[in-house]
Amino acid sequence: MKAFLCVLVLCFLVACAAEKTQVVPAVTPNNVQETKEKIVYVRPNNVIGAVERIYLPPMKSPFLSRIDTGATTSSLDAESVKNFERDGRSWIAFKVVNRETNEEYTFEKPVIKRIAIRRAGDNERRPVVQMDVKMAGKTFKANFTVAEREKFEYQTLVGRNILSGRAVVDVSISNTLK
Repeated sequence: MKAFLCVLVLCFLVACAAEKTQVVPAVTPNNVQETKEKIVYVRPNNVIGAVERIYLPPMKSPFLSRIDTGATTSSLDAESVKNFERDGRSWIAFKVVNRETNEEYTFEKPVIKRIAIRRAGDNERRPVVQMDVKMAGKTFKANFTVAEREKFEYQTLVGRNILSGRAVVDVSISNTLK
């Protein structure tokens, strides 16, 4: 009887070892299309690239924006930034000019707070304002630091305050949003 059990266990182990199993990753996209030649992954709607277009209503033309998962707060390039007081609160007026279309608009916004920005060899305090943002067909409000970013390639930087709960970033792609 013992010999029979040993042979049975041995046969089972040999059968298991001979069976070819396909290892499937623990995390896979929900919508995978298989073809005879290869597996084609279809990008989920919430995956965006390293550079995307966003709108800042009421402006009509989009801004090419750097998507930065390392930035806590989004940032906006502004010109002619002027601080003033209205009804006992701190406000700023600033002009935004789209570098691609030359569309310009002057905003007046209350300052929500001022935050310290730490960059290599440079620290500064920037005002934070709340802006309307349109991204991927959805309009919402988000905080932006306001600074002169003319030396940067992109006029807006989209940080985690916008990305969190809205998008996953794939840095190997760009310009996925309509």
